[in-house]
Amino acid sequence: MSVVEVSCDYGGRLLTLQTGKLAKQADCSVLGRYGDTVVLVTVVSSKKLAVQDFFPLTVDFQEKYYSAGRVPGGFFKREARPSDRATLSARLIDRPIRPLFPEDYMYETQVVATVLSDDGVNQPEIVASIAASAALHASDIPWNGPIACCRVGLVNGEMVLNIPPADQEGSQLSLLVSGGREGVVMVEGSARELSEKQMTDAIFFAHEKMQSILDLQEQLKQQVGEKPKRSYEKPVRDEALKTQLKTFLYPLFEKAFAIREKLSRYEALGKTKKDAESKFAVAEPKTTEDETKNKLVGLYFDELKAAYARETTLNTEKRIDGRRYDEIRPISCEVGLLPRAHGSGLFTRGETQVLSVATLGTSDDEQTIDAITGTYQKTFMLHYNFPPFSVGEAKPLRGPGRREIGHGFLAERALSFAMPPKETFPYTVRLVSEVLESNGSSSMGTVCSGALALMDAGVPIVKPVGGVAMGLIKEESRVAVLSDILGDEDHLGDMDFKVCGTTEGITAFQMDLKIGSINREIFERALEQAKAGRLHILSEMRKTLEAPRENFSPYAPRIQTIKVKPDKVREVIGSGGKVIRGIIEQTGVKIDIEDDGSVHIASADEASIKKAIDIINRIVEEPEVGRIYEGKVTRIAEFGAFVEIIPGTEGLCHISELEHYRVRRVEDVLKEGEMVKVKCLDVDPQGKIRLSRRVLLEKREMPPGQEAADDGRRSGPPGPRCDDNRYSREGNRREGGRPQGGRGQIGDRNNDRNDRPRRSDRDRFPRFSKRDDE
Repeated sequence: MSVVEVSCDYGGRLLTLQTGKLAKQADCSVLGRYGDTVVLVTVVSSKKLAVQDFFPLTVDFQEKYYSAGRVPGGFFKREARPSDRATLSARLIDRPIRPLFPEDYMYETQVVATVLSDDGVNQPEIVASIAASAALHASDIPWNGPIACCRVGLVNGEMVLNIPPADQEGSQLSLLVSGGREGVVMVEGSARELSEKQMTDAIFFAHEKMQSILDLQEQLKQQVGEKPKRSYEKPVRDEALKTQLKTFLYPLFEKAFAIREKLSRYEALGKTKKDAESKFAVAEPKTTEDETKNKLVGLYFDELKAAYARETTLNTEKRIDGRRYDEIRPISCEVGLLPRAHGSGLFTRGETQVLSVATLGTSDDEQTIDAITGTYQKTFMLHYNFPPFSVGEAKPLRGPGRREIGHGFLAERALSFAMPPKETFPYTVRLVSEVLESNGSSSMGTVCSGALALMDAGVPIVKPVGGVAMGLIKEESRVAVLSDILGDEDHLGDMDFKVCGTTEGITAFQMDLKIGSINREIFERALEQAKAGRLHILSEMRKTLEAPRENFSPYAPRIQTIKVKPDKVREVIGSGGKVIRGIIEQTGVKIDIEDDGSVHIASADEASIKKAIDIINRIVEEPEVGRIYEGKVTRIAEFGAFVEIIPGTEGLCHISELEHYRVRRVEDVLKEGEMVKVKCLDVDPQGKIRLSRRVLLEKREMPPGQEAADDGRRSGPPGPRCDDNRYSREGNRREGGRPQGGRGQIGDRNNDRNDRPRRSDRDRFPRFSKRDDE
């Protein structure tokens, strides 16, 4: 096959699709390029019928660090398990293409998207979704596409197509939309309290803009040469058997579905299935026909169960559990359940119960994300857990799967809007959702319980956030939009539609359609019904806790922030971190210092925080002229003593400022390590500090027995002392004021000159600070 390449403008940038050059042994491969972002997508479908009774579709999204010119971190220096972003991207490809495969197509199919180049501007998941659709559409794999994908932003009231990541900070909306000719099939995104009308406008704006990409895929298929879709072995059908089962099962379904409690209803339905199998299935199958019949009994039971529930809902305008279409299940909320946790919230809605627990941490607890485009920090994390006991099953516990990651990410986006900025709330927050019971809408239960836990922990969220899951049953012109859907309504319905937000607007949104599309009227109706449900849920939450608590848990860290001058940061840290480590050892706090001079001190003990702040304030304190300090003598020189008056800051107390009388040797008055009170006389423009001990003392005479400093040889104002040994050779000493000994002796005519202080000494040591010594 020759190389085929087609291109078109998409949001002001060129999108190119190419096939026939790479990965030619796949059923089809398409290389998508958008700007400098390049993604290779391959599709392969087995020609051997799978043994399972569901469609085995796998979508993988591979991030390659070389695509952004980076080497992976870690010991092995190679890509390992998929990141959360890769998992979410795989889901974004999977969800819109899955419902477009024929219902009876049971052949193992794999879609692999490999990111080969990432420019950081054009998001690879959008390119991958379009290329996957193009590959399936151009292949012989049975599929009812194509679809297209785009991301919509809202900046200054204007819709922006495929908004780059760097611009999303200033956007009120980040919405990823996938759709076909007739309408959208998948929507996911976050917003900043967007109205229902704005959300609807954004979705249909995206649908309008993606039409050119659908045309581009048709053009690619035509140039490749249209391949007929492969024929495949379809499951055997026996409509006569299905009719008999319907006659037998519908009366039994009526009794089973009258049971409102989930597990009891499931038990009744299980008994109904056994009755059907005992009547219609072959007890001891001996032939292939017998085995096929038994499989059909099970398959038809599930089909008829869903059909009965759908028909009953549309015909009676009552749902499985007897509720109206727009009715929300009974709600109860509790907070503060766990004594040692920093915050906890329990949200129960019908038979769905979620416990969320909030933990406050410091900057040391931030999550470092090693993405292909670079590393960044996360200060808010939400982890969603769905253990098997929540649905009454016994299964091995495993790590989080795609479903857990996807549900957690949706709830995290919904609550992220309400989180306070780091500048005013310098905490790391981890929120863990434990689903204890599930009968639909556990992800929305996570949003509600998460908001309660955050408020219980004292996190000053902007507003409480709630969420509701909507469903749809559509049969020709008959439509039922369902609020707060059950698990059964999710499985048998045509739409799963989750809306999160505050009383003012939408903060997160997710929709998956199992049918071709819905019109704008149904969509607007569903959004308005979701708004009413969300407002009801938020009102129930406010009955338990209306606003964040004013005080933290006694076990939560307190973080206080002080500002120091940026040029003082190095003094707080110290050489090799010596000073800051000393503060941490003394107080037991955690300290984080930013380049702008922000110092965050964290501890559960407020007294320790105060002690650390006092130490830091002393370190960064500026010397004040006229103030009296008690400092430590750090060094002694012949011309005076260096005194540390502030941690890390020294001044010079000149020998002439030690006493009222003349001092011969500094050591006669002060010793190294001694604590002494001094007064700051002056701080010059270079920061040199001049200290005095003398001005704090009462005037007194020289102590008896202490030798006079200059033997009465000189008068006049005091100056730096000059040790006579500096002017004699080794071994020569002054005795009686006159040098002795042979060669090199200094004559009497030089005595006056030698006793006079040198000008260089006076100029060199007028004042002193630690900077001179360094």
